[in-house]
Amino acid sequence: MAISTAAEHPFNQMARQANKLLDHLQKGFYVYSGETWTPNVNLYETATSYLVCVDLAGVDKQKIDVEIVEQQRLRLRGTRAVPSFDEVIPASDPQHGAASAAHGGQPIASDGDVGPKRVRIHLMEIDHGAFSREVELPLDVNRDNITANYRNGMLWIEIPKT
Repeated sequence: MAISTAAEHPFNQMARQANKLLDHLQKGFYVYSGETWTPNVNLYETATSYLVCVDLAGVDKQKIDVEIVEQQRLRLRGTRAVPSFDEVIPASDPQHGAASAAHGGQPIASDGDVGPKRVRIHLMEIDHGAFSREVELPLDVNRDNITANYRNGMLWIEIPKT
């Protein structure tokens, strides 16, 4: 199936890059803020439906809430835990143990460890905590037959046209 894209205004790409740069600069100062983060979204249109693709890598499927609000807005909400390398590095690894970056350098005890391990965060760019995103929908959507499929860290929402 061929995918066609609409011509993009030349400044849209630059504006997106500038916004991402500002986000990264702000994150450097507010890494531990309690604010929500906004997942990236792609919106596609076929002859029979609209497809919303949401980048939610690492989000537990049960922690995603999708609803239509205010008639023509799709609202996505949920939470993503801080990524942990507990499952990547075995507890038997003498250099790393079962420490978790989720604790920001705080002592972490685990089974089999002689003492607590510390983790020092050098860079933390992966958003975590609560997220929220709203997408405005066209007028010709069938709200009663929306389907969602979560695979490979992407949430695909299909919204049929009326």
